[in-house]
Amino acid sequence: MGSPGCWAGFGRPGMSLQNGIGHTFMHQLATTGGSEKPLLSLHDINMTFGGVKALRNVSCDVRPGEAHCLAGESGCGKSPLIKITPGVSRPADGASIEYDGETYSHMSPVTAQDRGIQVIWQDLALFPEMSVAENIAFQTVLGRWPKPVDYGRMRKIATDALERLGITLDVDLPLKEYAIAQRQIVAIARALVGEAKLVFMDEPTASLTQSETDHLLDIVRGLSAAGVAVVFVSHRLAEVLEISSRITVLRDGALVGVYPAAGMTQSRITELMTGKTFDQQVRAKSRQDQPVVLEVKGLSRPGQFDDISLTVRRGETLGITGLLGAGRTELAQTLFGMLQPAAGTIMLDGKPVRFSSNRDAIKAGVAYLSEDRLSLGLIQPQSISDNLVISSLGKIVSGRFLSDERKRKLVAGWITDLGVKIGLQGDAISTLSGGNQQRIAIAKWLATDPKLLILDAPTVGVDVGARAGIFDIVAKLADTGLAIILISDEVPEVYFNADRVLHMAQGRIVGSYDPRSVSLAEIEGAVYA
Repeated sequence: MGSPGCWAGFGRPGMSLQNGIGHTFMHQLATTGGSEKPLLSLHDINMTFGGVKALRNVSCDVRPGEAHCLAGESGCGKSPLIKITPGVSRPADGASIEYDGETYSHMSPVTAQDRGIQVIWQDLALFPEMSVAENIAFQTVLGRWPKPVDYGRMRKIATDALERLGITLDVDLPLKEYAIAQRQIVAIARALVGEAKLVFMDEPTASLTQSETDHLLDIVRGLSAAGVAVVFVSHRLAEVLEISSRITVLRDGALVGVYPAAGMTQSRITELMTGKTFDQQVRAKSRQDQPVVLEVKGLSRPGQFDDISLTVRRGETLGITGLLGAGRTELAQTLFGMLQPAAGTIMLDGKPVRFSSNRDAIKAGVAYLSEDRLSLGLIQPQSISDNLVISSLGKIVSGRFLSDERKRKLVAGWITDLGVKIGLQGDAISTLSGGNQQRIAIAKWLATDPKLLILDAPTVGVDVGARAGIFDIVAKLADTGLAIILISDEVPEVYFNADRVLHMAQGRIVGSYDPRSVSLAEIEGAVYA
């Protein structure tokens, strides 16, 4: 799994990595790993969700001790499918769930947990204000009925679970003191407390750096080596090929097929997922003859970024990449008025601006798509239509009142343009898959007709087909004259879709590249050095 020094780079208190995955996983033989008899078999799974046929006669299986990846575009049915086995959702009549020698028409959450089925959701479902120990062991210590808390036992259970993963954390610290990578470990440790036989992981690497991802994949290998089956959902196809033994592909709610990972390629998975082929080409163009929309000089915010100077011209897409923690998001939030700089100037259309809030930035024509759609991008209980129009209410006013007809047409237009799969406009945004939620978040800002659009990790949780559609729209917007800042820790995204690429590291701009004259490998070499 790497040396302790690699993990020390997380820079959080009380955390270290023991050598390897841990004694238990490195030395326990996976006696069931090669068994052909499935641990889990799903037959004739159908489900209608939010007015949409989410799953259509899906049948698949998971073997003991295998790392099994579930692949498909957003809205293909991955999320509904992984909710069936742990009892979060109930399939239509006629379904059959065979698990560890027993057959069920459906499972309840209690039955699933008792039988060793655990889920690590994309949002982790953890409690930041509680300690690491409480997050890992509270259910085991308290059970299903309130009783006095044995904190000593709780700490012991948490420490033992972490040791099984080869990880040492200060279990008394609040979880909020740790970065997302360690929170993933806490979520996995909590699953192990329940003596897991089958663990579902929903986009576990979406917010991790490459080195953090590598270590998490090592832990998945350790789980598999110990006989724990892992169903791994990821839009990062390189990870799918690296970690899985088999790949189940869904498209439009139906099963495309189950394929061995050996011999599979990213392009072939993409074809299976979408039914299309994608030819990535550098889109970079020279915009030097266009006027400057944004000019930043010497912008600094202590502890986050220092001496940032850059320009973005009309119709230009400026890519910013670098490892997580480089200061990219903090820079974006400062340009949007959410944070205040300590030094430096921001000029928009040649005039100095100072935004005291994001309201000022929006009025000035700046839009910002946050990388965190769950807490900053969308209002989960509200409807799809309300989320989309919330930043552009002026467009749907008729006289002194909001026009339902204008609202419906505006929402329908963007849903069509971005290929969003929904049931009804009035459905809660939470009924959509993560990828479709992200597209609504993008549409919300495009509807404001900004002069500068800042996209911070716009494809987090979005599949390859939807990514291509998003970047096609970004390119068309740039051709209309919109200035765009595209932030991503996935170097290929900025390489193929930006006119210029800036590399940020430790709060500074350390490199500038023209994709027309440098290779992808050169930029990746600099970023991951």
